[in-house]
Amino acid sequence: MFENIRVLIVDDHTIVRSGVRLLLEAEDDIDVVAEALDGSQAVKLAESLQPDVILMDISMPGMDGLEATRRIKALFPVIQVLVLTMHRSDEYFFEMLKAGASGYILKGAEASDLIKAVRVVNQGEVFLYPTMAERLLKDYFQRTEGGEQTQLPLSPREQEILSLLADGYSNKEIAEKLVVSPSTIHSHRSKLMNKLGLSSRHELIQYARQHGLMRDF
Repeated sequence: MFENIRVLIVDDHTIVRSGVRLLLEAEDDIDVVAEALDGSQAVKLAESLQPDVILMDISMPGMDGLEATRRIKALFPVIQVLVLTMHRSDEYFFEMLKAGASGYILKGAEASDLIKAVRVVNQGEVFLYPTMAERLLKDYFQRTEGGEQTQLPLSPREQEILSLLADGYSNKEIAEKLVVSPSTIHSHRSKLMNKLGLSSRHELIQYARQHGLMRDF
């Protein structure tokens, strides 16, 4: 039997915390274990409660979400941090990922997107809000063009699957190469499209080719 996802909500606005709590606690598999007003409280509660997922705001008085995320991930790497913010800035986005956040979602998102994001990061995956992921990644690659090789927010397996897709392999062929079921490959492909803000296999292939993910034989 699976245990419920234990969530800590960190936000300096009471109305936001209350609304998010009501939303999450309506789900059978999610429990909100506590709320924090700022980063300092978040670090203390992370230590005492060991939640599975922390919903982290960025702009807060005292210790902000960026510093709190750095400290929590340094002390408790297994805790997943999901950023819930109003900021669309690519600067905030990439700084939070560098700090160790596993996902980034806007406060204007649909309730279903937030619930999905909590479940995704709890599984150790990365969740990027679809409407901003493609723009932010494109801006990042443009700024780093010609510089160091960029690290994608994808797992090694997802990068491998993306590379094989770009080389023209079907789901069945990729499944045979990786010794998994075709349904597993289909699931990975859906997650890739969600993370990168893409909507089709063709766009995935174009993305892989544009960013040098073709396999060398």
